This record gives sequence, C-alpha cells and structure tokens, in this order.
Amino acid sequence: MHAVDSSAIRAIGYQPSGQSLYIAYRGARGVYAYDDVTPEEWQALLDAESKGRFVNFRIKPRHAFTKVG
Repeated sequence: MHAVDSSAIRAIGYQPSGQSLYIAYRGARGVYAYDDVTPEEWQALLDAESKGRFVNFRIKPRHAFTKVG
C-alpha cells in the first residue's frame, strides 16, 4: 500500500496478478478491494490529481468491490 495525499483516501495498492485495487479510506470506513482493475486504470489513479474524484467517477461505477478490512 502506498500512502496518498487525499482527504478521503489514506493509501492505495494494486495486485497485478489478480487485477485487484486496494483502497484504505480515511476514518472508520475501512479497506476495500475492487475487482478487474486494469494496469492502465491503476496508473491513471496514480497520476490523478484528485485520487478521491478518480475513484468516485472511474472506479466505483465500473468495478465490483468487497470490504476487506
């Protein structure tokens, strides 16, 4: 997991073999795993000026997720 500068997200991580994106949200919201996230989407998230906005508009609407922590 990589710490990020975001008011909503504490850290992000990516598992290429399973194309799983992990997001640790700030506060008591926990950690979520998002399925079938391509390496290109991961790179776009890393490059995004606003990580929270990217997740809200590009990841959440397109990928199934599970709370993992």
